[in-house]
Amino acid sequence: MTFRDTFSLAFRTVRGNRLRTGITVAIIALGIAALIGINTAIAAMQQKFLESFSSMGATGFTIRFREPRNFFGNSSSLKKEQKGKKKEKKSNQGKPITQLQAETFKSTFQFPAQVSMNIFGSRNAIVSAGSKKTNPNVWVLGGDENYTDLNGFTIAFGRNLNTLDIQSGRNVCLIGRDVAKKFFGDNIEAPVGKTIKINNIPFLIVGSLAAKGSTLGRSLDNSVITSYSNVRSYFNSNANASFSLQIKVSDIKLMDGAIGEATGVFRPIRRLMVTEDDNFVIDKSDSIVEMLMRNLSFITIAAVVIGIITLAGAAIGLMNIMLVAVTERTKEIGLVKAIGGKARNVRIQFLLESIIISLLGAIIGIVVGILFGNVAGLLLSTTFVVPWGWVIAGVVICSLVGLFAGLYPAIKASRLNPIEALRYE
Repeated sequence: MTFRDTFSLAFRTVRGNRLRTGITVAIIALGIAALIGINTAIAAMQQKFLESFSSMGATGFTIRFREPRNFFGNSSSLKKEQKGKKKEKKSNQGKPITQLQAETFKSTFQFPAQVSMNIFGSRNAIVSAGSKKTNPNVWVLGGDENYTDLNGFTIAFGRNLNTLDIQSGRNVCLIGRDVAKKFFGDNIEAPVGKTIKINNIPFLIVGSLAAKGSTLGRSLDNSVITSYSNVRSYFNSNANASFSLQIKVSDIKLMDGAIGEATGVFRPIRRLMVTEDDNFVIDKSDSIVEMLMRNLSFITIAAVVIGIITLAGAAIGLMNIMLVAVTERTKEIGLVKAIGGKARNVRIQFLLESIIISLLGAIIGIVVGILFGNVAGLLLSTTFVVPWGWVIAGVVICSLVGLFAGLYPAIKASRLNPIEALRYE
């Protein structure tokens, strides 16, 4: 028998036992779908994270208030607590970065870099114009003349905020694409010069922003940017609200120097003694992305464990099915050997059957996994993602599962005595 004949016979046998094959394929497909689906979703999230933080790129960093516990953890900061140092005075602990401190830093920091100070306003503001109004889910952000550049926003029409807007505190704003569409349609020029109300406070629109998309499940276009002085007056009067400072240099080679200079300038502004630790955190944009990717790697490990457990169960099930097949087809094996078939032909036939079943499960699992994984990409507004590395790994893993699951049954079948096999009832 040629290999072509053996393969044809194996394929016909697999196709002839549809129920048994279908159950085994479904189990294998489940494991591969979990593995590919989770890793596809992770690839989509990684793509979105990189897009979200690419506005400042590797040449930007942020100075923010050191909270007792922060989302990013101590690993995200360039300044870590050092053991054995003198305990900080309570007067310098837990204090937010005030507007005066941020403004002092901005005017004092002489390093060749862009500096922006900003403060968060609200995540549930209502914007209205005439008889129309939005849901209470519009984000209000307070910045300065450099805020849009350092956060990747583009002015589609009109102008940016300027220093006079900041100093005078006049009620002007920039509106995101979603807000502009709600009231003025698709015409990017229509909003400029019009007045809207944010929580019933009138603001003049001086510019409309280009579409930016969403990040971490939030639409960046459903937002309004105004001066930080307006946010402080109207939307965030909390005395403990803290400002953040963003710094961006022109060359990555200047990063270390800028960070050192920023630390040296900001420590006296924060009234820190030489023996005291920093009560602020400096985050590099690329270190934040690196930390997020590291956290996603734990999900990848979980997906691999789930896939391995499922495939191990599928391998055991496949081996049992192949052993049952050996018992059921004992006469057939005896007949093949009686007409001249060699033990090698029988062994190859059973191995091919096992591998074919595994690869069918792999194909179905890969397709299902990619489709379900891209649901996350759809929610995050990313492009269609195919994790080719995991797809190839899935095919290889399933081939190995089929090979090892079918090895013992194939050897057992090839060792049957043809006379005894023909007499088997």
